[in-house]
Amino acid sequence: MTLPVPTEAGRDARPGRRARLTRAAGRGRVSSAARWLLGRVVGGVVVLWAVATMVFFAIRLVPGDPAEAILGGPGSQASAEALALVREQYGLDDPLLLQYLAQLGRLATGDLGTSYSLRTDVGALLLDQLPGTIVLAACALVVAWLIALGTAWWATLGGRVAAAVSSGLEVVAAAVPHFWLGSVLVLVLSTQLGLLPPVSTGTPIGLVLPVVTLAVPVAGFLGQVTRDSLLDAASSPFALSARARGESTSGLFGRHLLRHAALPGLALSGWAFGSLLSGAVVVESVFARPGLGRTLLGAVTLRDIPLVTGVALVSALSYVVVVALGDLAERLVDPRERAS
Repeated sequence: MTLPVPTEAGRDARPGRRARLTRAAGRGRVSSAARWLLGRVVGGVVVLWAVATMVFFAIRLVPGDPAEAILGGPGSQASAEALALVREQYGLDDPLLLQYLAQLGRLATGDLGTSYSLRTDVGALLLDQLPGTIVLAACALVVAWLIALGTAWWATLGGRVAAAVSSGLEVVAAAVPHFWLGSVLVLVLSTQLGLLPPVSTGTPIGLVLPVVTLAVPVAGFLGQVTRDSLLDAASSPFALSARARGESTSGLFGRHLLRHAALPGLALSGWAFGSLLSGAVVVESVFARPGLGRTLLGAVTLRDIPLVTGVALVSALSYVVVVALGDLAERLVDPRERAS
């Protein structure tokens, strides 16, 4: 069989064809990234709408009169005329569906309303409380990842005994309630040993106990997933080939195994951050630390509808952003995610 001989015109056309293919691949990557971003934005809007809807109807199932809460609670002994005036002023005497639509309209414009109990703008109040909770949750997530990677590495290098012990520790850590762990840490490290302050003092040393209390249960979940992935990757052909080429243990872990083992954990980081935000309600109360969790607890107690709605929406928005960042990190680490 005679092979076709490339002509001068064909050779000249090859660079142009390669350029067209390169441009087409670039447009494909941009289109894929745009679809991914649009999907996250639409999904985030749906999550926020669902949270606003659930909070609106759930808080109205709580016994009590919102008008009475606005006037200071049952202890205020407000008159019937005052209650009627407040209901008219805040639209509480409108049909429930009309109140729901009015609230969605306000939220769509970014208006979170005014706190019933604190008489301040909810948006400004949350901006003041949000940084403390975000710092607490972010530090706890970092510590949880360090603990999870440490136990996973030990389980991989230490053999069956180390794997069994680390597995047991991870199960115990995942099952520990925040309030119990926080109380034990305060009793031992603060009351008995005097090493750390029992309440949050606004300094880095005052952040240690709240961070550890939040991080340990999450580290238990992340450790289980990371350890299994790390053990699977360590027995893979590419890991055995790297060992045969003389790769050191730390090099094998850092350059080969960690990338594969971290993928399931990255996918769970969004859930972990949401768990940390919900756990902040307990931890901030135990350690008397200002933040969204403590604000939410007080708002629910006082039936402060705008403040409860605002905290729930800000927490949901933080969760959506962190989940999107986790997905983005997963796409950057794993080429298969970008291809899909």
